[in-house]
Amino acid sequence: MAGPNTKEFTDANFETEVLKSTTPVLVDFWAEWCPPCKALGPTIDKLATDYAGKVKVGKVDTDSSRDTSMKYGISSIPTILVFKDGKEVHRIQGFKKEAECRAVLDKI
Repeated sequence: MAGPNTKEFTDANFETEVLKSTTPVLVDFWAEWCPPCKALGPTIDKLATDYAGKVKVGKVDTDSSRDTSMKYGISSIPTILVFKDGKEVHRIQGFKKEAECRAVLDKI
């Protein structure tokens, strides 16, 4: 489902890939059974391509990475978290348009 620049984050690699990243990271919390999550998928893939080298973009499947989802209080999906220097700096809940996501990334 993910594009070539979209990474897969899991409970096992979240600390290394996200929290210890030297670049900002956009994390899309999603699930296969969630229609709004699927609708957001192409936008996430486009952001991953457009911001390659500047922002790491990836997805966490909330069904298979429950520990990470619970740690960040993900109660509804899709939810996008943006991390910088290992800390959450922005949270977007629900389906959003590409322009809204770009505005957040451009500030960082």
